[in-house]
Amino acid sequence: MTILAAIQMVSGPSVAENLAAAAELLGQAAAGGAQFAVLPENFALMGLRESDKLDARETEGDGPIQAFLAGQAARHRLWLAGGTLPLRTAGDEGRVRAACLLFDDLGRSVARYDKVHLFDVQVIGSAERYAESATIEPGERYVVADTPLGRLGLAVCYDLRFPEQFRAMAGQELTAVALPAAFTAATGKAHWETLLRARAIENQCYVVASAQGGRHANGRETHGDSMIVDPWGDILQRLPQGPGVVLAELDRERLRQIRRQFPVLQHRVSATL
Repeated sequence: MTILAAIQMVSGPSVAENLAAAAELLGQAAAGGAQFAVLPENFALMGLRESDKLDARETEGDGPIQAFLAGQAARHRLWLAGGTLPLRTAGDEGRVRAACLLFDDLGRSVARYDKVHLFDVQVIGSAERYAESATIEPGERYVVADTPLGRLGLAVCYDLRFPEQFRAMAGQELTAVALPAAFTAATGKAHWETLLRARAIENQCYVVASAQGGRHANGRETHGDSMIVDPWGDILQRLPQGPGVVLAELDRERLRQIRRQFPVLQHRVSATL
């Protein structure tokens, strides 16, 4: 039996305070039997300004946020998808990579996914406008990693709206997807659950969606509703708002049964328009 954990937070502008909050929640997840946990997008920093992430950026393999993630994974003997953190780019000093690092249960970094799709939008029905590309350099590849729970895909927040990314990962014998997120209140209310369930159903995989969920010091309101969805689209557990932990079992036999009796992935056809 494998227990999955989605960690929900309401992160603020203090890295130290956010790490302390994450440590408490990861401890709760481990006490609940979790062997795999996912932290939300921007778990270590929701700055007062978008440029704050530049001051907190780290070089891959070095820095307090990465040391924290490695230490927590080793301490609790769980695999950990570390939300996102700002990592230095190869040469653009005005931007960072929004990186999701995967740590094994010995605290080793074993995979890295840089957010590919950037949230440059005017939110419909709201005064909110976002331009992630001003401070974030996009990644250029999708990532699926080998883990004890099976083949794990990594995606972040806005990626959820791009089914071709999930279909590409499904072609790599996908078991589950870790999805750290910080959906806005408006877009979350409209689309969050629908998109999560659709991606799980289409690709017959588990989705572990860890969200920011509440009112932040910078005035932003995030939707929350962290959840774990099974390959049939059933929501196993969820948390509407506020900090907390969502736990659910990854049932390998149910996954095999769904794929055996309803072999959607085998029915894919490449046709022309």
